[in-house]
Amino acid sequence: MFSKEEAKHLRQEFWTEFGKTYPRKWLLYRTKIKELSLKFTFNNELAQVSIDIDADDQLIQDYYYEKIWSLEKILKTEYLPKIILNSNYEVNHGKFIARAYVQLDNVCVYNKKTWPETFEFLYSQMEQLEFFFYEYEDFIKD
Repeated sequence: MFSKEEAKHLRQEFWTEFGKTYPRKWLLYRTKIKELSLKFTFNNELAQVSIDIDADDQLIQDYYYEKIWSLEKILKTEYLPKIILNSNYEVNHGKFIARAYVQLDNVCVYNKKTWPETFEFLYSQMEQLEFFFYEYEDFIKD
């Protein structure tokens, strides 16, 4: 096991290397929709690229989820065939959001041998997710 400081350093090193390998500005939180963001997740079990819908008001969360859900066939056919849509995804103990995500299993932020595969996964999947978002942004916002 790693100390907290060693684990923190490895996580920072991963994201620094990822940024050097793929130097571009990602959309992420700049969707212009307060409740909707694109996210990278990488921990000791998996890597994910996702659209997260996190609203204090359940009606707003459901509204945006239904917008994404209505585009599921296009999303799967043209952009991310393995995307999973989950209206009740637990992100923290007791905290639930709506999440549409693709996932790479059996990788670990603390195992540098899995980093190259994870770099490629995160880059290629987020690129596709951004293409999708930009194409349907007006529909999602409307």
